[in-house]
Amino acid sequence: MSAKKHLVVALAYDGLCTFEFGCTVELFALDRPELGVDWYDFAVCAVEPGPIRAAGGIVVQAPYDPSLLERADTIVIPGWRDADEAPPEALLAQIRAAHARGARLCTICSGVFILAAAGLLDGRRATTHWRYVERLGRRYPRVHVLADDLYVDEGQIITSAGSAAGLDMLLHLVRRDYGARVGNKVRSGWWWRRIARAGRRNSCRVPWRTMSRVVCRA
Repeated sequence: MSAKKHLVVALAYDGLCTFEFGCTVELFALDRPELGVDWYDFAVCAVEPGPIRAAGGIVVQAPYDPSLLERADTIVIPGWRDADEAPPEALLAQIRAAHARGARLCTICSGVFILAAAGLLDGRRATTHWRYVERLGRRYPRVHVLADDLYVDEGQIITSAGSAAGLDMLLHLVRRDYGARVGNKVRSGWWWRRIARAGRRNSCRVPWRTMSRVVCRA
C-alpha cells in the first residue's frame, strides 16, 4: 500500500450489505492503468472481531482492523446491518477522530446511521434509502433529511440514498478527485445507470454515454 496515494477504506461488519460493499470494491479496488492517473489505494477493515458474514452466505476476510482508519483519506460505510442497532461506541469514536483530522466520510443507504449516531450529521443535510428516511429524521431531529435526493455532498461528508444511488455517489467522488475526463472514462465501463431528473429519485434508465448531468446538492 503506497503512502503517497489517496487511501480509501471500506468498513466491513458482520451482516455486511453485499451489494453496497461490492460497488465500493468495484470502483476503488480495481487497477485502472488506462486512466493515466495515480489511482486510489484501497483497503478493507473489519470493525469487529470474528467472521464477517455478508448477505447471500458470503464470508469476507478483512485484512485490517479499525486502526487503519487513522490513515484513511476517504472512509466508505457501505450500509449498516440494522438501522435500529446502535453502532459500537469504539467505532463511533474512531469515525469522529477521522472526521476531526479531515478524512472524507461517505455512506451508502443505511450507513448514514453510523454518522448520525456519531453526531456528525447534526445541522447537516443528509439522505438515505427511502424506507429509512422517516426513521432517520425521527431519531435524529437535528439532521436535515432530504427525502428526494440521490446523494448529498456536504464537502467532507457525502451521503447517498439506496443501493443504486451509491453508484452515483461513488462516481461523483471520482469526478471530484480526478475531474470530469476521468470520471466519464470510468463510468463508460458501466453500460447503464439510474439518473434522476432534476436531481430527484423519479428515475429512468439511460445508457452511460448519454448522461451529462451531475447530480449533487452541495
